[in-house]
Amino acid sequence: MKMSTVWSIVGAIIAIIIAWWVVNVAFSIAWFLVKAIITVVVALAIFGLIKASLKSKDRDRTR
Repeated sequence: MKMSTVWSIVGAIIAIIIAWWVVNVAFSIAWFLVKAIITVVVALAIFGLIKASLKSKDRDRTR
């Protein structure tokens, strides 16, 4: 076996390890962004419900 073949195999293994790590980081960031967006949407919906609830109570008091 030639030394260049060994280095090619080692290079391929290192490339796979680095690619695995990069994909892992990319998916972690993507999942974090998806969770953040969903959290903001849910928080806005809850805020709207609370605001509407308080507004209707204020109307009841003024009548």
